[in-house]
Amino acid sequence: MTGKTPKHEALVTFLTTDYAGITRGRSIAAAAYKPNQKKSLGWVPANMSLTPFDLIADPNPWGSAGDLRLLPDDKARFRFAIDGSPSAMDVVMSDIVELDGAPWICCPRSFLKQALGDLEREAGVSLISAFEHEFQILDAGWPAAPAFSLQALRRADPFGPALMAALRAAGVEPQVFIAEYGKDQFEITMAPCDALAAADRAVLLRETVRELSRNRGWHSSFAPKTAVDGVGNGVHVHFSFNDAKGKPVTYDASKPGGVSQLAGSFVAGILRHLPALVAFTAPSPISYLRLQPHHWSSSYTWFGDQDRESSLRICPVNRIGKSDPAKAFNIEYRPADATACPHLALAVVVRAGLEGIRQKLAAPPLFSGDPTSLVDAERQALGLHRLPQSLSQALDTLLADKTVCDWFAPRALETYVGMKRMELKLAGEALDDAQCRRYAEIY
Repeated sequence: MTGKTPKHEALVTFLTTDYAGITRGRSIAAAAYKPNQKKSLGWVPANMSLTPFDLIADPNPWGSAGDLRLLPDDKARFRFAIDGSPSAMDVVMSDIVELDGAPWICCPRSFLKQALGDLEREAGVSLISAFEHEFQILDAGWPAAPAFSLQALRRADPFGPALMAALRAAGVEPQVFIAEYGKDQFEITMAPCDALAAADRAVLLRETVRELSRNRGWHSSFAPKTAVDGVGNGVHVHFSFNDAKGKPVTYDASKPGGVSQLAGSFVAGILRHLPALVAFTAPSPISYLRLQPHHWSSSYTWFGDQDRESSLRICPVNRIGKSDPAKAFNIEYRPADATACPHLALAVVVRAGLEGIRQKLAAPPLFSGDPTSLVDAERQALGLHRLPQSLSQALDTLLADKTVCDWFAPRALETYVGMKRMELKLAGEALDDAQCRRYAEIY
């Protein structure tokens, strides 16, 4: 005798976010998932050569050969309801591994874990991080509303409350929901946590926003530009350090800007390699429409104190009351957007910062002003160098930076650059509204 067939069977999806910044995966029955059993699912090496346009780069190092596994991290499983969804979101962040369980050379999550492990071993600190996302709701048909206004928040109601509730149910600690400066633009921030979890949470946030929007018949986009003359959507990566005892070690009141010696060396390493890093953190053709002077974005290798044009910014500390500034003190990496894989973007930032610590680099000088108003000699003296102005230029700069290239296995670097070159070919040369819209549909 058979019972009534249920409408849905609960599924759990093993997720990985690839070099194109696209979150992909495979699902199994949730009843078949048992923690600590190391259950894994098959994956294909050439998947990492997929462009955002769902065409595999040709040539690529993998072809049709090889097999891999998606190995879930039991500590990174998220199960929660999303308003309007027929079934609960049930996903687990996964590493891409070889058939024997060894980390695959192209797995961004494994790459981040290795970078964080090296930072902890060599510098004796752990990285605390938080990703801050801007996004837009497109074609919602709302009446105009002033920037940052209550009107802008309330016309989208209950989107904000539903988003905060979903994220809180997932355990990712949302903090602030903002109606931003741009047309139908919002921002969501989350509490800082250990760096691997922060990258996992960034993936979850993006997918939650997208699903919650779809449930309302809207289209949300994290694309760096949804129109050439429109506002940019950035991802700001905040970071600070704790020592082995959990004590904050980013702040030193005796140093310029309050930046400790360790944090200053870390920042110096990032700035030294920043022109190459943007190939990973701002990795689409339209990313460079955003990285322009006077756009409240990043355009130079610039360390600033509470300046939103700088590429690395000392964030303000709330001094109301008697709170310890060391606990809240953090630095923000700004030349990033959501066409980047969060794990890969954070990993290259950590690698660059660790190079600065290894070499005991001095903290860069703090600058405030307009780099474009200075002559070349003045900019050079301050360490202000223009960032690449196109993805093609960024890739060339990456390949010219031997230090950055050496962080990657040769076939991993070949995979990334080959995929990006193919993306440029498929995208074409036009950086117009149609191109922005094309990326807005994907991201």
